[in-house]
Amino acid sequence: MIPSKVTAHPAAATGGPAGRAADMALVERCRNGDLAAFEELYRAHAGKLFSVACRMLGNPSDAEDLLQEVFLSAHRKLETFRGESALGTWLYRLAMNQCLDFLRSRTARTNQVTGTLDDEPGLSDTASRGLAERTVARMDLERALVQLPEGCRAAFVLHDVEGFEHREVAEALGIAEGTSKSQVHKARLRLRAILSAAKS
Repeated sequence: MIPSKVTAHPAAATGGPAGRAADMALVERCRNGDLAAFEELYRAHAGKLFSVACRMLGNPSDAEDLLQEVFLSAHRKLETFRGESALGTWLYRLAMNQCLDFLRSRTARTNQVTGTLDDEPGLSDTASRGLAERTVARMDLERALVQLPEGCRAAFVLHDVEGFEHREVAEALGIAEGTSKSQVHKARLRLRAILSAAKS
């Protein structure tokens, strides 16, 4: 089951009081209309948020759109940021909530379009074949990941891809730690089955 909203990821905190003071100074500059401050906020956090969105949504184009929505939402909601958690934690929470909302509202799955894999110039046949096999395996995993139910996918991405502990996954998704373990276990079993079926 997918939680309705995500809470803060504890590992995203930045250096205690000094980090929070820097966060508040940056937020205050943004609130005062300093475009350079908002650009600084964007550059500091966009890469990580985009990575999480890509893994959750399985589509870079959707992740780009969602990232824009996250930062528009952040701009509108900066007045609500109180500095009780790190700025990165707050942005992460906005991104995960946007991902979960997007996944819930999606009515039809779109076909994944994959491009052809061209050989890298200058690589030996063996090196080129190894690169192709690793790329295909990664693409297979990404396609399999989007076939998981949202709850399993969220727990798997946070735990196995992003490296969160089960306690952190549980806190971030608003579920019990045992549920996190169960969701990750189910995700692994389903991924194995999907990938095995794809190979046969």
